[in-house]
Amino acid sequence: MPAAKPVLWIIVPCYNEEAVLPITAPLFRAELQELSDKGKIAASSRVLFVNDGSRDSTWQIIQDLSARDEHFLGMAQSRNRGHQNAVFAGLMEAKDHCDITISIDCDGQDDIHAMEAMVDAYHDGCEIVYGVRSHRDTDTWFKRTTAQGFYRFMSHMKVELIYNHADYRLASSRVLQVLAQYREVNLFLRGMFPLVGFKSTSVYYDRSSRLAGQSHYPLSHMIHLAVDGITSFSTEPMNIMVRCGGLTGLIGLIALIVNLVRLASVGEAAQFGVLVSLILFFAGLILTAVGVVGIYVGRTYMETKARPRYIISERTPALEKAEQKEAGEKDAGL
Repeated sequence: MPAAKPVLWIIVPCYNEEAVLPITAPLFRAELQELSDKGKIAASSRVLFVNDGSRDSTWQIIQDLSARDEHFLGMAQSRNRGHQNAVFAGLMEAKDHCDITISIDCDGQDDIHAMEAMVDAYHDGCEIVYGVRSHRDTDTWFKRTTAQGFYRFMSHMKVELIYNHADYRLASSRVLQVLAQYREVNLFLRGMFPLVGFKSTSVYYDRSSRLAGQSHYPLSHMIHLAVDGITSFSTEPMNIMVRCGGLTGLIGLIALIVNLVRLASVGEAAQFGVLVSLILFFAGLILTAVGVVGIYVGRTYMETKARPRYIISERTPALEKAEQKEAGEKDAGL
């Protein structure tokens, strides 16, 4: 049974967010207070900002927020490691200090008030609650088309995802303890949480425009995320290449038969052109197949290194105290 008043930590990854952080931080704090006043979460709930190697004043803003209000905590990665690693670092930091976490981006596009419905679902017994966008009307045509294409493509690649869900989700500490056992270096959290299992549901919300600053998720990042997701959770690309290999082999055989039949009537120059075309076609297919296999080999190579998925270089004083207290309690338990 969920705790009567669970401790909630809101996990907020930040990368060069000096323009929007002063706007959204008070909104996160106000939502904590509202949920606490309604008796749905404990008063000791917190907001944890994860600085992902920002090059602007983001970390200084986080430190200032933490110094003024104990409900704000902060941790800084030693360098930029990407959005997924930043979210994961925050979740792993929070799992021993709270009952539930809600991860959300810093830009204010995700509806903060949807957190109440997520917490209600947790009280009803759900261990994972996915925040799902009900529409993408605020996105540009290009962004909307590429995003929807991303989810459809991932589905065709047999990667289990929640459609139109990014990384706005509630997860219980029980789920996070299990997630910590997953040792992947190439993180794709949208695919990992469905694998964990446990009772889950979705909360639908309207997505708004970014409150300030610029997006840090261009098309190139979306393509990189798709490659991470596919190669981490599916071998379908290699199956496709096998099918393509069989198909092109059949095409080559048919082309060979046709050319043998037409050998007497077609000029030598035309025969040479057909031959060159077939060579280029098969060479391209072979290089593509080798490239797909190479991606998987490269991913395997990186996994065998077992490098740290994140390195924390600094924590705000309040978070340091929480870590020391947790370590002391564990030592006492031993």
